[in-house]
Amino acid sequence: MNNSANNNGIKKSAVFLNGILKENPVLVLLLGTCPTLAVTTQAVNGIGMGLATMVVLLCSNVVISVLKNAISDRVRIPCFIVVIAGFVTIVGMMMEAYVPSLYAALGLFIPLIVVNCIVLGRAEMFASKNGVLASALDGLGMGIGFTVALFIMGSVREMLGSGSWMGMQFLPESIPTMSVFMLAPGGFFVFGVLVALARKIPAKGIKFKKDFGCEGCGECNGDNDKVAGREC
Repeated sequence: MNNSANNNGIKKSAVFLNGILKENPVLVLLLGTCPTLAVTTQAVNGIGMGLATMVVLLCSNVVISVLKNAISDRVRIPCFIVVIAGFVTIVGMMMEAYVPSLYAALGLFIPLIVVNCIVLGRAEMFASKNGVLASALDGLGMGIGFTVALFIMGSVREMLGSGSWMGMQFLPESIPTMSVFMLAPGGFFVFGVLVALARKIPAKGIKFKKDFGCEGCGECNGDNDKVAGREC
């Protein structure tokens, strides 16, 4: 019983960490490249875009998981898009009301979350096939991974391109800035470096005990001995 509970806990942890580390949507899966390159001229823009996408991911995953048995396979993609579009509309209205400057800076990329391949991909690949809690953790993990990647990229580009970070002066005025990092070529360069680093030092996730296989069960020595009427 305890082994079952622990195994379930590890699976839930793996689902959550998957989007942050092992399958980061930007640095590993290379999804959502358009908003990644377009909005990361400042770190705050990266945070705003990442959090908006995370809210949509979390909410749409939960709703799609709840409705998965009621949605016909023939119309599942249009239904998923309707659900995602509803949450994107809500997020856009909230941002326009409470953070209008950030909403204006992100511009068209807020409504374009509807067709962001990260959101629709997780709805199709995960939420439509798993339970509510696992789908919520998947959406949260993917959203955090997306936000972290955009924040790092935005920070690098802002510091090198304008000499500031989060609105504060970062580099001394005596050091000239490299404005190319605020343009598309600089964005591609930073993106390529971060992807290379992510592949050079792969995030393999947290190392758990060997997946509760024969070696970890504690009932035998892993040598096909029969234990309690069964084989290991």
